[in-house]
Amino acid sequence: MGISFKGVSKQFRRVRVLNNIDLDISHGDRIALVGSNGAGKTTLIRCLLGEYNFQGNISVDGLEPRANRTDVLKRIGFVPQLSPPLKMPVGQLIKFAAGVCQSKPERMLEICNLLGLDVEQIKRRPFNKLSGGQKQKLLISIALGRDTDLLVLDEPAANLDPEARHSFFQLLAEKQQHAAMIISSHRLDEVAALVNRVIELDQGDIVLDDHVADQIDLDSVLVCCLKLNRSDSAFAETIREWGFVDSENGLVWRGEIAGPDRLRFLGVLSRYAALLKGIQLDENNTAGGADVQAHTA
Repeated sequence: MGISFKGVSKQFRRVRVLNNIDLDISHGDRIALVGSNGAGKTTLIRCLLGEYNFQGNISVDGLEPRANRTDVLKRIGFVPQLSPPLKMPVGQLIKFAAGVCQSKPERMLEICNLLGLDVEQIKRRPFNKLSGGQKQKLLISIALGRDTDLLVLDEPAANLDPEARHSFFQLLAEKQQHAAMIISSHRLDEVAALVNRVIELDQGDIVLDDHVADQIDLDSVLVCCLKLNRSDSAFAETIREWGFVDSENGLVWRGEIAGPDRLRFLGVLSRYAALLKGIQLDENNTAGGADVQAHTA
């Protein structure tokens, strides 16, 4: 798949949101589209999806998204940051989404199960009545359950629990050989380990476009042991949300984290630096790769 932006500009009334964007995206690119709120990330994505008129040209394998929207959208899996206010029951929504893109609903249901979403329990519930995490898991399942050439993910893991995030990263690992990816986020540390290219927008301009080395397998797992100077209830509540288990009266915690989540996890730990006596991270060799260790005394 080849995607090309040539001189793309967009403004709302008198406010210019995109400023003469030139950008080429190729098969195998996994792009972190980063920038602060209002930088133009979502507008760029909406133009690519054919939702906005704009100045300039966008081509998806020779097709213009606005004029050929149906054909272009068949090739794109999209997970929005804000869930649409759909009232359609969950079971009907999956069948509808599968039919539109000529995919198998069974694959979408399989991914729902991998993410920890029991569709059987909620199949008659309107989509707009689901929790934020349930909506996110369902939208991801629909996007990844399709045969697509491009995945566009806008803050895709924001509402996922750590176990679901791990499954999500494994699913992306399966997709990376077959599809390009654009992962939008306002924080680079949230998506850095998922990508091999970083594009930063600032006030509608591309201020950074750089390739980065692939250093972490998307499906890697880190076995972690945390030692504390003293027990702490706030820390205990936080670390349990990551699936960790207390092994010594709140002084030693053990668990596993997904490799791509390591920066996010270390960011959480930094809030409790004064409590930490030791950290050990070892890559689980059953997931492949060499040992990685980090220790503090």
